[in-house]
Amino acid sequence: MSHPLGVSRPDLEVADLPTPEEVFKVSRIGPKELVKFAVGPSLIALGISIGSGEWLLGPLNVGQYGFVGVGWVILVSALLQTFYNVECSRYVVATGETPVVGWGRVPPGWPLWVPLSVLIVIFAFIAGGWAGAAGQGVYALVHGVAPPAGAQEPRLWGVALLVLVFLITATARRISRALELANWMMVGAILLALLVVDLFVVPASLWWEGIRGFFTPAAPPAGITATQLGALAGFTALASGLNWYVMGHYRDKGYGMGHRAGYLAGLRGGRREILASGVTFPDDERNRGLWRRWYRLLLVDMWGVFFVGAMFGMLLPTILMAQAVNLSGEKPTRGNVPTFVAAALGDEYGRTVFYVALVLGVLILFSTQLGIFEAMVRVTTDAAHATSPRLRARIEGDPRRFYYPFMIVLLVVISVIIQFNLPVGLVEWSANMSNLGALLYPFLLMYLNSRLPRPARPRPWHYAILVLNFLFFGFFFVNFIADFVGEPLITF
Repeated sequence: MSHPLGVSRPDLEVADLPTPEEVFKVSRIGPKELVKFAVGPSLIALGISIGSGEWLLGPLNVGQYGFVGVGWVILVSALLQTFYNVECSRYVVATGETPVVGWGRVPPGWPLWVPLSVLIVIFAFIAGGWAGAAGQGVYALVHGVAPPAGAQEPRLWGVALLVLVFLITATARRISRALELANWMMVGAILLALLVVDLFVVPASLWWEGIRGFFTPAAPPAGITATQLGALAGFTALASGLNWYVMGHYRDKGYGMGHRAGYLAGLRGGRREILASGVTFPDDERNRGLWRRWYRLLLVDMWGVFFVGAMFGMLLPTILMAQAVNLSGEKPTRGNVPTFVAAALGDEYGRTVFYVALVLGVLILFSTQLGIFEAMVRVTTDAAHATSPRLRARIEGDPRRFYYPFMIVLLVVISVIIQFNLPVGLVEWSANMSNLGALLYPFLLMYLNSRLPRPARPRPWHYAILVLNFLFFGFFFVNFIADFVGEPLITF
């Protein structure tokens, strides 16, 4: 028995959905089990989220233009992205296929969509602005001062952190689980420390101004460019139209049919095969009930962890940046934003606060670096493994034989690229390229999800919100391109 879905790829095999208790090896899923076992993929996404947008672009724009107009873009972007994440993950949970493999089922087929999707993800993120920014933070931590303009050492620290990502994945038994545990520690420490620092240094009036900025519909502030605003929209929460590149972790977590499809093991995890094509479930009473359970877990993971964490992750750094601007009497620039807050707080409150802020910045940017670097390798590995029988034969069905050599190649390439630009400039480029994805993938997703087994299909209003993703983020990308080649379509 099989379930046909799309073109150019094998039909999906059909098997029963597993129970959450079977997957997570517990007798019941209560609050404790939910936190300990079921929550996870959203943390990897959140670790990426609280980084380039929240520590660099959000604070940079708030520091230069204030909260009103900027905050509204942040809220709308986070809402649309979280909904989009749920729809991407719906496909993964229902089929056990990662999105990059699923795109290959959309006409005209995988020879177009799979290589193009890999190329877009790598093109968007290979600039390595997140790595360069993290390197600036480490430099300041080591030397006690912000790096001088054009300094080479911060870039070398960025490369060293790339090597650390490789070591984390190489020493893991199950790569996705290692990323979850790392982000549990980093995201928890980041949000808690930010909250404590903000309570210590940020006056109540700024807290209220930041919160009010999120919920005040307003036009963008005068003077902000299309590139800046598009970057803010694209990298608020995660990566707008390219968020799908992280949602494959639901397969490795074992959500739904991901439990049947396999996962990427680390070097210590032993050989693990991943199905080249997915598997879905029959439309019967038992599986309909199990689908509803898995879907509720997905909603808790995305809305309860990712959305809430992303909003706090944007609020806490931006109000801290606003206070740093008030204290210093200066505004951040693209060159100094990774260390601006630490320098301003250090001048006012002493070296201890300076170093606390630097450690926070490094953790924030490294969590982004960890997720993005690994995800580029993961997306390429999944795509190559699923579409090339010759590769599967050459690696003898063990995806690690492609994953780790490709990670080394990518490490070398990014290490070269980050030598040539300011980190924030690279991040703005990546964020606007993420908005390009919103012109394509909402429609590919509608095609796929409308052909899932009936219990897993979205409701009609879900398609309308995906169209809003296309309109909102697509507008910013078109304006970015117009600004890049000449004059923006709309100025503020």
